[in-house]
Parts: sequence; structure tokens; C-alpha cells
Amino acid sequence: MPINYARSLTGHRRTSIANRHLGLALAFVAGATNAGGFLAVQQYTSHMTGIVSAMADNLALGGYATVLEGAGAILSFVAGAACTALMINYMRRQRLYSEYALPLLFEAVLLLGFGVLGARLARIEGLFVPLTVMLLCFIMGLQNAVITKLSHAEIRTTHMTGIVTDIGIELGKLLYWNADPGQPRVAANHDRLRLLSALLLSFFAGGVVGAIGFKQVGYLSTLPLAALLCALAIVPALDDLARLRHRGKRQGGN
Repeated sequence: MPINYARSLTGHRRTSIANRHLGLALAFVAGATNAGGFLAVQQYTSHMTGIVSAMADNLALGGYATVLEGAGAILSFVAGAACTALMINYMRRQRLYSEYALPLLFEAVLLLGFGVLGARLARIEGLFVPLTVMLLCFIMGLQNAVITKLSHAEIRTTHMTGIVTDIGIELGKLLYWNADPGQPRVAANHDRLRLLSALLLSFFAGGVVGAIGFKQVGYLSTLPLAALLCALAIVPALDDLARLRHRGKRQGGN
């Protein structure tokens, strides 16, 4: 991956093209993590809607253990999103340019830990759920917050409900018959429709790869995903390290 291209994907200066390319890559990672994670923990860890619905059902039916499990998953997802916000805002205050790269590098480290230690973590009980479930929910919250902040909530990568809804809206506009020339024309946003469709396909492709990978090699299937995230985020992080080193030399000289 060319250095300048990698820098543009997760660097401080954003473009719509960079947001789209990064969104597609992260949708693939999210799909692979979600599908492979399901085979590992028997739960989709990005699907907070389903978890909340299951909590409501089981609360009404007296399944309090499931309610607590859902609470643990939701709290982990929220904690991941909050962690991203903390890192991004701290890096901005320090005038560093890897505010989006740092959470992705952290996600890579967590995926690496899941791949190497997943079997052991599955036997350890966390907050009402195994640590593997908490870790995957944390990762999903972390990643979703990154793409949400850098794209100003225009792109989502860890869940497809909103994307499928928006595809339907754009298709409805595309199929609308503008029979009355005196009325404002209803027109689909073709660029947005292409992006939404590409995100959906990328998530699906990642899910297929993640499921096959976990079936073949188990927890270690997350290691290539961690490597991909490192490739996406390492250049801005190295740029900031060089910048900090330069600052230190200047302050030392004074």
C-alpha cells in the first residue's frame, strides 16, 4: 500500500474518497469479525438492536440471566465507543494527526489478543458474559465510533440496518415516476446508492471470509484482520512519532 495513500485513509485531513475507501475496508473487517465471532461466541456482537430486543423479551418472560448477558454486551459496546471518543479528543488537544489511526491500531491489538488468547478468554467470565463476548462488543463499538466521527455519521460499518434502509430509500427515489413537471423532481443520489451497496457487499464478503476463516483455523483467523488494520493506520501514527521526536529535540535545544 503506497505511503501517501495509507496516510490519506486514516490521517487528519479527510476527503470523501478517503472516507469511502476506509469505510469499505472497515465494513469488511466488521463483517469478518462479526461472522467469525458468532462462530466463536454464538452471538452477533455488533447487533445491539437484537440484543436489546432479546433483553426486553427475556425480562418479560423471567429470563433474567439473558437480560444480564445483554447488559454486559451493551456496556462493552458503549465502552468501546467512549474509548474512541476519548482517544480522538485527546489527540486533537495534543495537536497530533493520528486521532483516527490510534483507535484502529488499538482495535488491531485487541483483535490480535482475541486471536492468540481467544480460547482462554472464552473460559473466563466477565461482566455477566465471557470475556470473548465483551472484547468483541468493545471492538465493534470502538470501530463504529471511529467511522462515525470521521465521516460525520454518513458512513456506518458494523451494522447494516441503516444502510439497507437507505438503499431502499434511494431505490424508491430511483423508481419514482415524475409525472407532473410542475412539481419538484424526485431523484435518487446515484453516488450514495453505489456507496451504500458497496458497503453492504463489503460487509457480506467480510462475513463469508470470517466464517470460513474461523471454521478453518479458529481464533487465529482474526490475525490477518489485525494486520490489515495496522496497514491502514500505521503511517499517521509513525508521522506523529516523528513529530513528537522533533518537538522533543526543539525543546531540548531551548
